[in-house]
Amino acid sequence: MATIKDYMLEVGTRARVAARQLGRADTGSKNAALHAMADALQEQAPALISANARDLQAGKDGGLDAAMLDRLTLNESRIALMAEGLRQIAALADPVGEITGLKYQPSGIQVGHMRMPLGVIGIIYESRPNVTADSAALCLKSGNAAILRGGSEAIHSNKAIAACIQLGLSRAGLPADAVQVVETTDRAAVGELIRLRGYVDVIVPRGGKGLIERVSKEALVPVIKHLDGICHVYIDDKADVSKALKVAYNAKTQRYGTCNTMETLLVAEPIAARVLPELARMYRAVDVELRGCARTRDILPECKVATEEDWKTEYLAPILSIRVVADLDEAIDHIQTYSSAHTDSIVTEDFTRARRFLREVDSGSVMVNTSTRLADGFEYGLGAEIGISNDKLHVRGPVGLEGLTSQKFVVLGDGHVRG
Repeated sequence: MATIKDYMLEVGTRARVAARQLGRADTGSKNAALHAMADALQEQAPALISANARDLQAGKDGGLDAAMLDRLTLNESRIALMAEGLRQIAALADPVGEITGLKYQPSGIQVGHMRMPLGVIGIIYESRPNVTADSAALCLKSGNAAILRGGSEAIHSNKAIAACIQLGLSRAGLPADAVQVVETTDRAAVGELIRLRGYVDVIVPRGGKGLIERVSKEALVPVIKHLDGICHVYIDDKADVSKALKVAYNAKTQRYGTCNTMETLLVAEPIAARVLPELARMYRAVDVELRGCARTRDILPECKVATEEDWKTEYLAPILSIRVVADLDEAIDHIQTYSSAHTDSIVTEDFTRARRFLREVDSGSVMVNTSTRLADGFEYGLGAEIGISNDKLHVRGPVGLEGLTSQKFVVLGDGHVRG
């Protein structure tokens, strides 16, 4: 019987071969495969629901909570949404082969950049079976082979979805091995996948902090990831108060458990007494717990005391830290000290201060007069995203199709030689 190491090496070998074939595929073939995959999902809906029922029963027997079971559930409407997602990705522009920046040089040659697939992408994720289809589609459209390792709680659902994906690939004449789901629930498979140098080009972990920390620590393959989403909104003393209330409220309360939710609100001292009481009323109405610095508590005595640890915490819950700062300089200093470099926003009507904030805050997304909740691949016009990167190489912010490619130099000449 093959060991986990042998099994993962076989998966990696097949993926590498498929990646070379996929790299030659034209846009029409990839789009045909995406539509065929969508058709297969809908044709096989009863089989998908049956496989999903096995996962749901195992989850109930294993004590999964209601929220987890809901994320795990597949039904006809969710399958239809998965299929529609594949068709939407088919409609996106294909980044592969795009040549940009082509310029003549003094020697007469033309030099530019061409976008190319990364090769083989390993994706490690939890819970939601739809991630299997979404990830496969994004990798396919960007010309990459994918090795997908979903959570053990969704193993039957993921295998059934993968069968539909591979059927669609075969119908379009593309290699079925371009998308492989790891068929073992053994946790050792993750360890092998993130060490498959020479077979896997990049790893994308999608899940909780524990998963991402483990992958980041142990991987020998480059990782596209974000570990924390400690996002800030700074209300400048030159802010439009109505905009400030709207942005700060939405950034915290539109959804609590996401990485682009505001966790710390910074308010310039000259405007704090005007905006904080109204914001506190709005937050109290939806049961958001407020924790503030000493200056905040002078204005809002009901606030709990914010500790040093609060500025470093991603709550993912209806809890908000508030700090009153002297000015833009102190706000930027706080962000540079505590931000996780995910998303930070300023609310101001002062163009010069807005430009300073954009230039000096070094995060994946930096915003002006905008809720941090809009830091999202779909909202950015990427069509879809495979994750968000807090790193500086090779992609930052929401990672869409372009983020799943790299660039190489292309040089055009006509018999040119160096003299």
